[in-house]
Amino acid sequence: MTSMITATSWVRRGHAAAYPTKYVFDEGEYARISKLAKLELEDAKEDLETARRELAKSSISAGGPVQSAGAVTKEEEADEADHEDEDDDLKEYDMEHYDDDGDDMVDSGDEGEHGNESGLFGNVKSLAYHADNEDDPYITLQGNQDSDDEDREDLQILPTDNMLLAARVEDEVAHLEVYVYEDSQDNLYVHHDVMLPAIPICVEWLGAKPNHSGESGNFAAVGTMEPDIELWDLDVVDGMYPFAILGQSSEPQPPTMPEKKKKKSKSLKSNTAYHVDAVLSLSANRHNPTLLASASADKTVKLWDLTTCTAAQSYAHHTDKVCTLAWHPAQPAVLLSGSYDRTIVAADMRAPDAKVPRWGVESDVENVKWDPHNDSLFYVSTENGILHCFDVRQLPPTPEQSKASWRLQAHEKSLSSFSINPAIPGMIATGSTDRSCKLWNILPSGPSLVVSRDLGVGKVFSTNFAPDETVAFRLAVAGSKGSVQVWDPSTNRAVREAFATRGKLPHVDGDVRERLVGVEADDEESEEEEEARQAEEGGGEAGGCESMEEE
Repeated sequence: MTSMITATSWVRRGHAAAYPTKYVFDEGEYARISKLAKLELEDAKEDLETARRELAKSSISAGGPVQSAGAVTKEEEADEADHEDEDDDLKEYDMEHYDDDGDDMVDSGDEGEHGNESGLFGNVKSLAYHADNEDDPYITLQGNQDSDDEDREDLQILPTDNMLLAARVEDEVAHLEVYVYEDSQDNLYVHHDVMLPAIPICVEWLGAKPNHSGESGNFAAVGTMEPDIELWDLDVVDGMYPFAILGQSSEPQPPTMPEKKKKKSKSLKSNTAYHVDAVLSLSANRHNPTLLASASADKTVKLWDLTTCTAAQSYAHHTDKVCTLAWHPAQPAVLLSGSYDRTIVAADMRAPDAKVPRWGVESDVENVKWDPHNDSLFYVSTENGILHCFDVRQLPPTPEQSKASWRLQAHEKSLSSFSINPAIPGMIATGSTDRSCKLWNILPSGPSLVVSRDLGVGKVFSTNFAPDETVAFRLAVAGSKGSVQVWDPSTNRAVREAFATRGKLPHVDGDVRERLVGVEADDEESEEEEEARQAEEGGGEAGGCESMEEE
């Protein structure tokens, strides 16, 4: 079983509903699902018929034998003969009249043996039933109130709990998992999940309710290999459909669906209204919760107004796929974007046509982030494992002439993710496809490695420090093995010594075992993962890592 987690995102404490509600199906919803399924089936039949015609044309053009529509093969004749034999065997049971009423099955003169007693349930139509079980005098057992209370308690979110969102792919099935992290109990568990239409690439928490001006909420924006962005209500369990969609599919549908509807073809031409290719990055504006920025493989950046769920503006600052975004921590209108064209742009969203400052790097960009403790600095990670630090006040004449404040070869392989601690200045965590997670101390003289760990998540795709100050040292790490680990590096002696003067560290009595909280994976490591790991470890690694247990 192949499983991996491609992205994670924390939810701040206090934003989740104490008791999430369960999605309730009604007759209208069932009818809607039935119509949608019928349309999907008809579309699938059309696609299959089209594929058959194309195959027939290719066979003719290749000069191969072509079977006429009316021809019957020997195999089909044999199957038909077997089917006829089965029909003969079933005739004696008269299955075609199995559900007929007794009055229809017998003649009027056969009242003796059968009459009105045509079967065990021949008089079922005369039975009385009640729409509500409480109205039935023969039902004395009432609903189990204790069971309902237990279910409600299981769904409860405490004010001290953190939600953690994880975009998972498991055997080509994609879904968004909503974890609950209980810091005081060292507990991490899946609270609920929702199915997604395609492989998820990014996830971002939203604090504003879509299509509602001025209302707060608890929502997740998910970008996938499809061009649409789905917005899910995290306070609803077992939801079948997103709360809203940003993109071409968000166009309103007629209240009654026709019996036959042609598939809507997705436009592949880049435009200002919606994305036409995979959504690679999402970034919510914390100063204005109704603004969401998205980056796409269609080379554009879109700014979405969540009050109307429409694109307020579109930007084309890059010449290749735009893969990462980050809003400035102090200037709400400035957005940082990185692209596979190996450039980084810091654009003012209020001036879409203005010339933008641009920096360049030597490899494909993986991630960009502003320094929350120094709003003049931003960091860039690249495919070749290098972490760059740039100062926006030092703008190069051309991207090729960019000069970083410092460059760090943090990993030998792609530096897929990094996170800056929001409470401790100078603490940066990096994650790589080399399976390691490292903590760095950023000093005036440059970065210094504090500790390196293999947390058992496989190739690291996501690293995120928790946003709340009380749990600011909790680092969520996820990767190719489909597991999430929450690591508390403040329980590491080297980390405590390095950052003792930077901020308030959690109190620890003596030497303790490092805290690592996770959910056990459901499956063992796949053969491909095992072979890849053994190949990577074949040559050994100099130095090694410290033990997870303090000496």
